[in-house]
Amino acid sequence: MDSRKPFAATSLLAAASLILAACGAQGTPIVQTVVVTQEVAKEVVKEVQVEKTVEVVKEVVATSAPEWTKPHPILSDVRVRQAIAQCSDRDALIASVYDYVSDEDKPKLRMDTFMPKTAEFYAKDNPNIIDYKHDITAAGKLLDDAGWKLPEGGSVRENAAGEPLIIRFGTTNAAFRQTWAAVFEKQMSACGIVLQRSHVPGSIWFGGNSGLRRRDFDMGAFAWVGEAEPPGVTIYACDQIPTPANNWAGQNYMGWCNEKASNAIKAGNNTLDRAERIKQYAIVQEEFTKDMPSLPLFQRNETAGYNKNLKGFKANTTEYYSHSAKDWDNGGKDVVIALTQEPASMFGLIESAAVQRIAAILIDTGCYTQYDYGYQPNPQCMDAFPSIGNGATNDPVEPKDGDRIVDSSGNLAQIVGGKAVALDEENKPTDKVVTVKNEKGEDVEFAAGVKLLQLKVTHKYKAGAKWSDGEAVKAEDMLLGYKVSCAKDSGATSFYGCDRTASFEAKDVDGGIEAVSVYIAGYQPPTYFLPGGFGIPAHQVVASEGPNKDKKLSEVPTADFQKLPEITETPLGTGPYVLAKWEKGQRMTFEANKNYPGELKVKKIIIQFFGDTNGAVAALLAGDVDIVGSETLGAGAEAKAVIEAAAAGKISAENIASATWEHIDFNFNVR
Repeated sequence: MDSRKPFAATSLLAAASLILAACGAQGTPIVQTVVVTQEVAKEVVKEVQVEKTVEVVKEVVATSAPEWTKPHPILSDVRVRQAIAQCSDRDALIASVYDYVSDEDKPKLRMDTFMPKTAEFYAKDNPNIIDYKHDITAAGKLLDDAGWKLPEGGSVRENAAGEPLIIRFGTTNAAFRQTWAAVFEKQMSACGIVLQRSHVPGSIWFGGNSGLRRRDFDMGAFAWVGEAEPPGVTIYACDQIPTPANNWAGQNYMGWCNEKASNAIKAGNNTLDRAERIKQYAIVQEEFTKDMPSLPLFQRNETAGYNKNLKGFKANTTEYYSHSAKDWDNGGKDVVIALTQEPASMFGLIESAAVQRIAAILIDTGCYTQYDYGYQPNPQCMDAFPSIGNGATNDPVEPKDGDRIVDSSGNLAQIVGGKAVALDEENKPTDKVVTVKNEKGEDVEFAAGVKLLQLKVTHKYKAGAKWSDGEAVKAEDMLLGYKVSCAKDSGATSFYGCDRTASFEAKDVDGGIEAVSVYIAGYQPPTYFLPGGFGIPAHQVVASEGPNKDKKLSEVPTADFQKLPEITETPLGTGPYVLAKWEKGQRMTFEANKNYPGELKVKKIIIQFFGDTNGAVAALLAGDVDIVGSETLGAGAEAKAVIEAAAAGKISAENIASATWEHIDFNFNVR
């Protein structure tokens, strides 16, 4: 989960957000928080006969069910999902894109849960984790049991009605994904499954009105990117399933609702006790591998190539390289970055592709970085993060009637009539009484005298920060950022953090800005210390034509931000560069921000758009491009060409183990 949204205003929002990333040549990722440590964990997995470990429960839904709640006629059956997992030869998929990875190293990239095996939170010694080994015979038995049988002499399975087993499979048109998807299609064919494979531009697949976010797929492939701490609530919780009824909020595109897993993922993100977090994530992984809502494939190997004369370039698996742009030195020359995908918008709430983040970070770097699986404060914002006893408190409070709280399972609840009761899908109180965690961490029923812990976090921002138009950053900018991020009509994908915030205040003080986030009682987010950023420039006057012309951004309705050129195309920022010109389909030109503190040796950065990866690599080798990052380079022949050119001394290259991993979501529902 990537928390670097350009307009997030609180540490809460920063910690709770997920970034959808559209695909470049390698299929650039969606960002999920997954902890990956630098220590390589020993692989310990347990092979389990799947059909003996899973109890199949038939689902019955009324014919009048709302859109995207009706069970998928094929994929709602757990046996079919498990069979697809066993039809998959993940080593062959790895070999198709990384032919330079040895057979001995393939198991290091192969995944069996939603956690990379090198992650601290991976349940490596858990006997309940199911590793779906490649076994066509076992897969065939599962499909037979599910009613999909091979007719005599046939090659495509059919059900009792004679309908063929055909499944739509959608993903991006990245060369990387087209390569492994072609191999995957053949693997499914060997099991009697026909895939209707389609590849579309990332801007469509990850767009706000189609593809993934509208759950317009049967099986869909994309990537998650790991960070230093793993939330995942918006991906795996029951109340995070996007539907028209909730305006497509949430990132549980599968429609997977397993109450045990949902409660555990919330509990794991509602404690400051690391051991408890690890325990809860183990539960989620057990349920995940049992239900198989999403097929994890493999971690990616990342390669970046760049001009050998470019100094200060920093590639890192948990941070975007454009964060190092302020330190670049290209001998007085401009820097040209090659991308094979163009951002759809610069507004991070609606477009947060990796290519968008690379561009947006040049404009607004945010208030922290996350290099090497850790977090670092941006000195422009603050010198240190708050901690308990030093800028943050976690005191016991006794909630009163009407107060929202978080119960012992990490779910929202409310005090009604002296009891803690669960909330329904519309966040309205029900009659269901729930337990809470008292100040000692014990699960108890709420009653008079019971106290819950409540976090209050104060971020002190330094004075002197300026927007690129020269205006000073003010508290009202942070307040506007919070307002837009938490508005139901702003385009935000989740309100998990907003719903758990009791209050957010910001004020101008001598020496800077003081922002105070108070969370509702019982909410204990482990990344409470992260700052949100400088917000949105409330003073900026809208110059573009339309109903908001001549209004300040503080006066613009929240629903209009996602279509306002001042936000989507030419946003102000506090970072080292400004977007001077955007020639759609060709290039973006960034110029040095004259109001940025410190000297920038590179005065101009150009993001050049290429039709394919081969063209980008050719331009790098010819000296016309300075950077081809992993989001563009991908794997296979292109990566090998860059590695070989670096070995010959023509360019520089970095090859790093990635926290990014490919997977295929199964959609449990149909319209």
